[in-house]
Amino acid sequence: MRTKQALVLVDGNNVMGSRPDGWWRDRGQAMRRLVGELALHRQQVGGEWTVVFDGPPRQEAAGWTNGLRVDYAVGSRANSADDRIVEIAAQANHRAEAPEVLVYTSDRALRERLLMLGARVEGAGALLKALRKRE
Repeated sequence: MRTKQALVLVDGNNVMGSRPDGWWRDRGQAMRRLVGELALHRQQVGGEWTVVFDGPPRQEAAGWTNGLRVDYAVGSRANSADDRIVEIAAQANHRAEAPEVLVYTSDRALRERLLMLGARVEGAGALLKALRKRE
């Protein structure tokens, strides 16, 4: 999929957690791996990409990586990243030239919130499939 005019948001913890590859043993490494894969994919397909993770920012995956923005939801509530993703999607609606918003998540509650904003939502599996095609 070409996302040249799109804002693409990735629910980092949800996508990371949908891959049963032992990510829980080294969360930092799993985050770095996902960020690296997303940055390369973004270079190929275009668009403005942001991945949002729960928890405090980690040095190993922070800021900007090859045009990919890495964001963290540092709230103490569960699903703080969901709130941050909704916030970013809502802000996009207020831009002068509002982009199409595409979000990758398999979280049903988040999906409902995003659909109410007019965002398009695809599951984590769709993103992982696209990343595998690149390999």
